[in-house]
Amino acid sequence: MKLIAIDMDGTLVNNNTTINEENVQAIKQAQEVGIHVVVATGRAYNEAVNPIREAGLNLPIIAINGAQFRSTEGEIKNSITLSKETYYRVDELLDHYSMYYELYTNKGTYSNDPQMAIDIIVDIIKSANPEVTEEHAHRLAEYRVNNGSIHSVDEYHSIVEDPEVEIYKLLSFSRNEKNRSNALNDFLTFNDLAVSRSAEANIEITHRDAQKGIAVKNYADELGIPMSEVMAIGDNYNDVSMFELAGYSVAMGNAEEDIKKLCSFTTKTNDESGVAHAIQTFMRKNKVIQS
Repeated sequence: MKLIAIDMDGTLVNNNTTINEENVQAIKQAQEVGIHVVVATGRAYNEAVNPIREAGLNLPIIAINGAQFRSTEGEIKNSITLSKETYYRVDELLDHYSMYYELYTNKGTYSNDPQMAIDIIVDIIKSANPEVTEEHAHRLAEYRVNNGSIHSVDEYHSIVEDPEVEIYKLLSFSRNEKNRSNALNDFLTFNDLAVSRSAEANIEITHRDAQKGIAVKNYADELGIPMSEVMAIGDNYNDVSMFELAGYSVAMGNAEEDIKKLCSFTTKTNDESGVAHAIQTFMRKNKVIQS
């Protein structure tokens, strides 16, 4: 095991969206023995980096489901965008199914409905941490929306029409299961899209090459590490592309049963420092540390 790729929500961060000290120490221990560690998240970089730095960790970040890769210093090393033409097709389809979405770009993340922005984060938090109360999830969501991570706008087209704007992801949301299912089926007919989800009621839409698994493989190739020596840790469907390519696939204890069935190992929950448990278990298995 020479590279570890770790999801954030429901995986690296706990129910308060901070990183447990046990996880911090396990990651540092892995780094000390020469194992590379990268975070792979659906979050935009600016929202992902703060809890990582606050925990005292220095890690490269695969952001926006693989649409962007940043070095430990925050330098953009690679980005994969959706064409404006594709954006307008997706926008039209989401409008047809009355689905809200947020727009992830190189200029930031935008919402045309702040209350829906809170609802979508509550959905992500509750899906990753089912035991969290609705009230607590709302408090966490309101903080994430109000801390400047998401910019409120009246409409998206004026942003998209800016020639300097690059589109990374559309994060759509609807509690109408029929509309969500129909939209998902329609998106699967787009040859240039990757479609996944990170919570019960959302759909994440990126370029087909902007997937966590592809980004992790590109980073492993850069380091000269075969995928058989890579461990991927996650909890949801936007982690599946990593699980399919990694030699070691680890599901969090709080993951859905379908995710656990895809993986070779299930660790403890995110609130129980499941990342640390997985890292230490496999380091012992590889005789990197003593049992």
